[in-house]
Amino acid sequence: MNKKVLFQDLGQKDYKETWDYQELLFKQTVDLKIKNRREEADEPTPNHFLFVEHPHVYTLGKSGDLANLLVGEEELAAKKAKFYKINRGGDITYHGPGQIVGYPILDLDNFFTDIHKYLRFLEEMVILTLAEYGVKAERSEGETGVWLDVGTPFARKICAMGVRASRWVTMHGFALNVNADLGYFDLMIPCGIKDKAVTSLNVELGKKEVDLNEVKGKLLKHFEALFEAEIIEQEKTSA
Repeated sequence: MNKKVLFQDLGQKDYKETWDYQELLFKQTVDLKIKNRREEADEPTPNHFLFVEHPHVYTLGKSGDLANLLVGEEELAAKKAKFYKINRGGDITYHGPGQIVGYPILDLDNFFTDIHKYLRFLEEMVILTLAEYGVKAERSEGETGVWLDVGTPFARKICAMGVRASRWVTMHGFALNVNADLGYFDLMIPCGIKDKAVTSLNVELGKKEVDLNEVKGKLLKHFEALFEAEIIEQEKTSA
C-alpha cells in the first residue's frame, strides 16, 4: 500500500480549472487501478492532496436543490461570483478568498476502504486544527462537516464537506472558513440547512486575519497522523 501523498498548494485558482485538474488526477488513478486488475499487475497507485483558494463561486452537488441559491445570474455577476453544478455529494456550497479548500484525491485501497471513516477523519483533521487555536469544534449528527456550539441556538458551521468516490478513489473534499467574507453565505441556504449560521476562524478569534499558511501546516500535520500518511510536498504551482 502506497501511503505517500503528493501535496500541492495551487494558490489562488479558478474553480473550473481546478475541477478539471482534479478530474485528470482522479482519472489517472482510476485508469491505473483498472489496468492493474486487467493485467494482474501491482503498480502502486498515487495519492494527491491539493490546497487552493478560489475566487467567489457557488457549487451545487448532485443531490442539491437549485432553490437553495437565493439569487439569479445578474446578482451573481454583480458580486463577481460564478456558479457550477458538480458531481460531488451534498447540496450548495460557497468558496471564496480567505477559505482553505482541500481536495484529497486518494486511493482508499492504500489506507482503508470505508467512506464513512474517511469523512470522519477529514472532520477530525479540522477539529484538531481548530483546537490548536482554542476553538472547540465538533460534529453535528446527520450533518457532514464541522460545527461550533452544536445543540444550541448558536450552532454555526465553520467547515463544509462534500466528496465523490469511485473504485475507492476520492475527489472534492472540504472548505474551511479562515478569513472568509461571510456576507456571501447570505446568498444561499448553506448545504440546504435552514436556520443554521456560518462562521469563520478569524471571527471566532476576534481577529481581522489569521495566517492561512499556518492553518494549512496544522491541517497537513493532522492529516498525516490520522491517515498514517507521508506528505511529499511539491512546489507551489498553478497546475
